[in-house]
Amino acid sequence: MAKVKTAYFCQSCGFSSPKYLGRCTSCGEWNTMIEEVLAKSEPEKGNWKFTGSNAQRTVNKPKTLTEITTQERYRIITEDDELNRVLGGGIVPGSLVLIGGEPGIGKSTLMLQIALSLKDYTILYVSGEESEQQIKMRAERMQYVNERCYILNETSTDNIFRQIELTEPDIVVIDSIQTLASPLIESGAGSVSQVKECTAELMKFSKESDTPVIMIGHITKDGSLAGPKVLEHMVDTVLQFEGDRHMTYRILRTTKNRFGSTSELGIYEMQGTGLRQVSNPSEILISQREEDLSGITIAAMLEGNRPLLIEIQSLVSVATYGTPQRTSNGFDSRRTQMLLAVLEKRGGFRLGTQDVFLNIAGGLKVEDPAIDLAICVSIVSSYEDISVPSSCCFAAEVGLGGEIRAVNRIENRISEAEKLGFKKIFVSKYNLKGIDLNQYKIQIFAATKLEEVFSELFG
Repeated sequence: MAKVKTAYFCQSCGFSSPKYLGRCTSCGEWNTMIEEVLAKSEPEKGNWKFTGSNAQRTVNKPKTLTEITTQERYRIITEDDELNRVLGGGIVPGSLVLIGGEPGIGKSTLMLQIALSLKDYTILYVSGEESEQQIKMRAERMQYVNERCYILNETSTDNIFRQIELTEPDIVVIDSIQTLASPLIESGAGSVSQVKECTAELMKFSKESDTPVIMIGHITKDGSLAGPKVLEHMVDTVLQFEGDRHMTYRILRTTKNRFGSTSELGIYEMQGTGLRQVSNPSEILISQREEDLSGITIAAMLEGNRPLLIEIQSLVSVATYGTPQRTSNGFDSRRTQMLLAVLEKRGGFRLGTQDVFLNIAGGLKVEDPAIDLAICVSIVSSYEDISVPSSCCFAAEVGLGGEIRAVNRIENRISEAEKLGFKKIFVSKYNLKGIDLNQYKIQIFAATKLEEVFSELFG
């Protein structure tokens, strides 16, 4: 009997070693090396037809750029406008999409909802985590009916590809990639070797048959996708489904996309009948209040090509424990510290003895520097206990000298604020070059320094 060959694989980065290592020499993580059995000497037949031993293999020949012909590829447009936006306009045939998120966030609900809504296409929904009865109960709860959506409860890639050849689906959904196991690898499902092999087989199938494959992936405790990093390199698109599972709103982000922008964002609301698209997220991100409160401002930000108006909340109080606290939720804490230093140095506000708490309403994580001015005004408003009119919003970056800096695509921000009924917007004076102010009904206040904004708002 031939000796079984094994190797040690890092569960974090996929690095392989012939012997056990306490610390991975590639990523530096401790105690992540797991022994796995390598591929069998004689692969079993019956897998995807392009990997069988008797398959007809085509030999690729090199071509010059002038010999390569290109054509505009159509996309599969779903009924979910949020997903279409995040994917760059729809599902590209032959693409391999990976969607990850925390347990219970709604990944399976979203994918089943998409599969059942595509009634003009044949869908094969493969689930290795839920039984057929569980999937049917979820479909009945969402009140979707689709006779062309086939449910397969299977974890073996061998059997999955056999059913693919029988049903000839237009789209394949895998839930999830960590539950699949290839007969070519002897290690257990979810291991580095199995995840790499199963993904490679699915990628070869999608490219050869021009069939899009959407895979659901698990994440680790630190929020990254489970499995080797090569998994993200192999797929065409990586989507991240975020949000607090105890809250109603979910955010779908793109972290990698070979067919579109990587900065798009989709927002959903979790309901009893499934996920509802939120077409105007600014309305849910801004709380409805009857009176103006201190420490609350509205910022006009951009997420990809999408303008959003978000609510900034600040609370400034006297530090009672000696060392003042600096807590920031949804915004970079180091940038918050920088803005506090600017307010103390350039604005003369004594914040060194104050606790400062900053929150981005709605659970968003914002990196757009255009909300700097709104944060500064929010902090000063809470410090002075003077409310900012709810009809005002802000769109400008703040420099270390206290100057108001220009931001990109200011026209989109102004138009969004005007559409939502705001009466006044504060922007940088350097943003108004070449802009016709007469086309806007909203009042535009242009400033070059923080003092001008504070004088206008607080006298």
